[in-house]
This record gives sequence, C-alpha cells and structure tokens, in this order.
Amino acid sequence: MSSRFHPVLVNEPFSDPGLYIELMFEKRAILFDLGDLGALSPRKLLRVSDVFVSHMHMDHFCGFERLLRIVLGRKPTLRLYGPPGFVGAVGHKLAAYTWNLVENYDTDLTLVVTEIADGGDCRTVDFRCRARFRPENERFDAAANGRLLAETGFSVRAAVLDHGIPCLAFALEERAHVNVWKNRIEDRGLRVGPWLRDLKDAILRDDPDDTPIHARWRGEDGPVERTVPLGALRGDAATVTTGARIVYVADAAPSEANIARILDLARDATVLFIESAFLDQDADRASERRHLTARIAGDIAARAGAQRIVTFHYSPRYEGRADELAAEAEAAFRKARQAPMTPSAP
Repeated sequence: MSSRFHPVLVNEPFSDPGLYIELMFEKRAILFDLGDLGALSPRKLLRVSDVFVSHMHMDHFCGFERLLRIVLGRKPTLRLYGPPGFVGAVGHKLAAYTWNLVENYDTDLTLVVTEIADGGDCRTVDFRCRARFRPENERFDAAANGRLLAETGFSVRAAVLDHGIPCLAFALEERAHVNVWKNRIEDRGLRVGPWLRDLKDAILRDDPDDTPIHARWRGEDGPVERTVPLGALRGDAATVTTGARIVYVADAAPSEANIARILDLARDATVLFIESAFLDQDADRASERRHLTARIAGDIAARAGAQRIVTFHYSPRYEGRADELAAEAEAAFRKARQAPMTPSAP
C-alpha cells in the first residue's frame, strides 16, 4: 500500500458501511459513505475534505448530520458527491433545520454537492451557511470516464451500479507514487518535513530540473530554509513507482452488467473493499436483495487482478459467523487467481 493513503473501514463488517482514507502528511482525509460515524473522532472528521456517497439508504447516509455538526463553523468548504437525486437529498436534510443564527459563525461553510448520472452528466449546487443553506449557483458538467475529483497526485472515479436504484462504486487512483528516501535527503544536508509534499507535487507534474524546491524544517536553533533545484533530488532522493488504487464497492446486484462495471473500476486494484452480504448457499436471497455473495466478491477481486480483498457489509443473519463470509471470499479469490488462463480462440 502507498504510504500516502491509509484506508480503514469505519465500522466492523456487520455495522454501517464506510471507508475512511487518510492522506498521510496532509492532515486531510476522504470518506466513502456516510453511515454511522460514531467511531470517528471529531479530529478525524475535521480532516475530511471530500465525501463520496454510494446511495441514500439510511445505513449509507445517516451520518450526514454528525459530520455537518462537527464541521459547521470550523471548515470553509466540504465537497460531497453522490448518485442521481443526491443534491435534493442533501437539500431536504438541510431544510429540516432552522438556521437563523448562522451569521454568528466565524467560518462560512459551503457544501459543494455534486450528483452524477449514468453516462457521466453531473449537476452541482452550493449550500452556503450564511445563506441559510439555500441552494444556489447550480451548474452542469460532465465527468469524463466517471472522474469526479482530479488533483495533481490522485483522482476519484465513480461507476454507476444497479441496486434496484443507482448506486455508486468508487476508485481512488494515485497517479504515481513518489518514494522519498530519508537518508538521501539527510545526505544533502536537508531534513524531512511538510515541504516534501511540494517536492512530490513537482515530480508528479514533471516540472523542469531547475524548478526551485524550498525545503523548510525546524532545527535546534529555530526555523531553517534552503532552496535546492528539483533535479538535485529527483531520481535519487525521490523515486517514482506505480501508484496505489483503492476501490470501494457497496451494494450491487450480482448481475453480469454490474460485474462488468466493477471489473473495469477495480482493474489492478491495490486493495478492493467489496461487500459480501451473503454466503453463496443463500445466492437466491442475495439476488432478491440485490447484493453480492462472498464467493462472487472473491471471484470479482481475482478477475480484476486485485492484490488484496477486504470484505464488509455482512448481512445480520450471519451474526457471529463473520469468519465464514471472509473465508468464502478469500477461498474464491485464491482459487480464481490460481486457475490457469484459458487460451483465446484463434
């Protein structure tokens, strides 16, 4: 796993789904789904910059109020993304409260809410605290290949799945990973610190070798700053490897169309977090409830070429039998990975 991303399931597998991904060294996090957030401290929730909601069933969306209560008056912006109808759902939640005293907050929080439809069409609306969260600044765009967020070092892509309603799956894709070698940094008379983020961004942008990098750290006698050219660090003190891919799939009918879309999204995933609601012996029930079985989840992970599978969102009917669900998915994952490739027809 890339040291830049630290993904952790918010709850244990029988509780509400959610994945908290900390962006190391940035005091920032990304959150997939808004179920019960009681396991996350206010400090962790204040780090969240972007929230991606798969759909608006209660176990995926009931944590919206807790997150809002924590960030209100403390953060200037929070971006949220979801399926068709998401803008209206957020608007209805906000409209249920009275906002007559919000002018007293020092920070004017703006919720930037985007919904994406199958095909990539996006609608975005702002909800601003001092405007009493009335919807404003509506605009429309298109997300090429489902890409909802694109930054220098990573992006987040969505695929629309069928759960009886549109349901999103997400992939956090690191453009590349920059490895910084501490001993080689120190050999140049420098010290590690937050300035390494600027170094990594410059490398990912492929800036020229003469680009100045301002290295700042706190020494024994106070702040220290040195400026070195990018070329003096790139390739030796900082090397580039393939980026990580973290994929999150929650609530999907076991249809061929869904499986094809998941395979496309999860191709070569570093880790695939995927629902495994039912044992394969209850496959009929899984189809009826539009969920994946553990066996299907393991098979998908193997076919996608994922390095690792993490299952979650277990049906409460298996309470106390979590090991069976995890074992079934892992067995299918290993079996499919070990199966010989079938030659293509001439």
